[in-house]
Amino acid sequence: MPRTHVWWNTKGPKTTPKETITDGKVRIKQVRSGIGHSWRMRQTLEALGLKHHQDEVIQQDSPTLRGQIKRVRHLVEVTPVEK
Repeated sequence: MPRTHVWWNTKGPKTTPKETITDGKVRIKQVRSGIGHSWRMRQTLEALGLKHHQDEVIQQDSPTLRGQIKRVRHLVEVTPVEK
């Protein structure tokens, strides 16, 4: 029987930073395209407000937002916004 799953250890981030909820807002930048990824990841990018590669949005930080970011963490880059 052929292998149906191959784990590529060179794809994606080596480690993900500790998820800490900030009091303010976060800047989310899409650094990789959603093309070739599942429909669920593409819909999550759309729900975050990202429309295309290199698009940026600023959103209020919340546990819900962190859950969405976690699903597409290999496609986006998150930085806190200073006031």
